[in-house]
This record gives sequence, C-alpha cells and structure tokens, in this order.
Amino acid sequence: MERDIPTYSLLLLIVFVMIPFTIAYIYQLGLKKDIIWSTIRGTLQLLLIGLILTYLFDLSPLVGIPIMLSVMILVATFHARKKGKELPYIFITILVGLIGVEIIVLSMWLGFGMISFTPEEVIPMSGMVIGNSMVAMGLALERLKSEFEQKRGKLLAALSLGATPKHAAHMSIKKTLNAALIPNIDQLKTIGLVQLPGMMTGLILGGVAPIIAIKYQLVISISIFSSVSLSAIFISMVMYRFFFNKQMQLLNLQDIKKDG
Repeated sequence: MERDIPTYSLLLLIVFVMIPFTIAYIYQLGLKKDIIWSTIRGTLQLLLIGLILTYLFDLSPLVGIPIMLSVMILVATFHARKKGKELPYIFITILVGLIGVEIIVLSMWLGFGMISFTPEEVIPMSGMVIGNSMVAMGLALERLKSEFEQKRGKLLAALSLGATPKHAAHMSIKKTLNAALIPNIDQLKTIGLVQLPGMMTGLILGGVAPIIAIKYQLVISISIFSSVSLSAIFISMVMYRFFFNKQMQLLNLQDIKKDG
C-alpha cells in the first residue's frame, strides 16, 4: 500500500529552508537569493519531472527510455562543460563520454538480468549513473586545470629534461583521478553504517522488503563507482593533451582558449 505525504506537510518544508537562509543572513554570506532561487527551481523541476515521467511510463519502453536518457545526457553535458569551457571540444567530449558510460552500464544491467528494460527501472537508475558521472567529470576538469596551473614549473622542468607530454603530466593526471574518485570511495566505506542510501530508503518507504532494497542499492552503488571511474579517466586522458601543442610545449589556459 502506497503511503502519500499530505500537501500541507510539504508546504511546511519552508521551515527547513529558513535554517540555511537565516545562517546566510546572519553571517552575510551573500547566498540568500541563491538559497531561495535554488529551492524554488528544484521544487518546480521535481514537479515537472514527475509529470513527464508519468507520461513516459505510459509509452513503449523503446520510445520513452531513449527520450528521457537523451534529455538527461544533454542537460548533464551542458552543466559539466562549464567546468572546462576554456578547453576545445569539451562539449562533444563530455557528450561522448556520458553516452559511452551509459551504454556500458545499461548493457551490463540488462545482460546480467539485474533490471528489466522498463522506464520504471531504467530511467531512475540511469539518472543516478549519469548524474554522478557528470559530477566526476566536473571535478576532474577543475582539478586538471588546477594541477596544470599550480605545477607548471615542474611540468616545464620535466619537458626540458626530455619527458613526453604523457610522462610529464602523469602525476597531475594521477592526482586528478584521486580527487574525482575519493568521494565515492569514502561513500562506499560508510554505506549502510552512517546513512541509508537514497535508493534503498525510497524502496523501503515504498514497501519493498529490506533485503531486496539492499540488492538494488548494491547494483546502483557499484555501478556508480564504476561509471565515475570511467568518466574521470576518460575526460582526464582526453583533455590533458590540449595543454600541450604539437611541438610538445606546455600551454596555459589563455593560449588554449585562443587556439580553440
């Protein structure tokens, strides 16, 4: 039996919003407008996606699933590209990476019989994979730019000693991947101990037996870990090359932007 939350109870969530708003006001963080806007925007987005999913769930899986996955991947690409807008071909690189990761993960889910090809299962689970892959790519891009900026001296020294761009950038790429993967590693270490993950909580609230909910949570948690790893290494290994020109000289972000 489905349990619903009364509408008036949702309206009372404004009390929770007032906590960060009050903190931002007292300490003059300059975030008051962002807090209000993000709350309103997030609420409207969820209501809209609820209506869209209701419609898509009634369509044939071969129609509804591709439509929703395409929208999610495009939105994720537009968002992640902001982290590396100075780099050439960043949009198409992220787009190809997200599509590739989704194809790999979805193929494994279906091939191993973990889920069925229905909008109710594919869309929510794919959304979590795409979202986390987007975040991983964004983190990797930010860290990669920071590494090449802060370690410029060491990179130049390595190149002057005869190192190839690949060898010179090895340590920076290594640190970039560490930064992108550590949050997920830490989350896996404490999963089920510090907090009950979102998917598992939702299934239990929906009346699913805890053991079944745990199985689904394991599938999505390990899948996210894998997709984050693939996303981070893909974007790092493609984008680091643009920090060097054909003469194997190190470029800064301004030079890369001009060349692009």
